[in-house]
Formats: sequence, C-alpha cells, structure tokens
Amino acid sequence: MKEEVALTLAKAREKLTTAKLDFEGGQFADAVSRAYYCAFHAISACLLEQGLSYSSHGQLIGAFNREILKPGLLPKDFAKDIQTLFDDRQSADYDIFSPIDVGLAQTEIMMAEKILTSIEGLLLNGPGV
Repeated sequence: MKEEVALTLAKAREKLTTAKLDFEGGQFADAVSRAYYCAFHAISACLLEQGLSYSSHGQLIGAFNREILKPGLLPKDFAKDIQTLFDDRQSADYDIFSPIDVGLAQTEIMMAEKILTSIEGLLLNGPGV
C-alpha cells in the first residue's frame, strides 16, 4: 500500500508540473484541468493511506470531506477549493465557451499546490502539521 500511495503522490506532482507548463504556454483551460487532477491524485493518495479507494470523483471527494476534512486533519476550506477545482475542470474540459482565464488558472494552480503540499505533510508527519 505504501508504494501505491507514493506513486499516486508522484502522479499528483506530475500533474502540478504539467499545469504549470500549460500555464506558461498560455493554455489556461488545460492548466486548470491538470490542477484539478493534481488535487484528485493527492486526495486519492491520502485516502489510500487509510485503505480507502473509490471509483468515482464524487465518491472520492465525499470520502475526503468526511474522513479527512470533517475531523479537522486538514483545513475545512479545502472542501470549497476542491469543489471549485472540480467544477472548473468540467468547464475547461467540456465547455466550448469557458470562463477560464490567466487569473483563474493561476489561482487554481496555487490551490492545487496547497492541497498537495498539505496532504504530503499530513502523510509524512501526521495530523496537526
């Protein structure tokens, strides 16, 4: 299980790197999409550490809110950030006329990075970090 958690965190880091490259290249919608997947994989790793895995994005996000955020292991405002990342990823990937711009992309990359680094800290050091 530890190897799977580490590989999933590595995938999250990879998505964050890709989000930043997309941003630098002016591909703001793709940057937002990759930022969401950074958070998605980080959340997956966090739940895998507890022996939990889910087949849908909604189930994964719900379990993260219930198992990690509600008990206060990470900031509760991450729930709003994750929902924003999810909603904007949907828009970025599927809407022809998307509201994604440079400011939104930059903000969401920072949100995803904060979620990832917080989860890495939790998994490395335990609660209260």
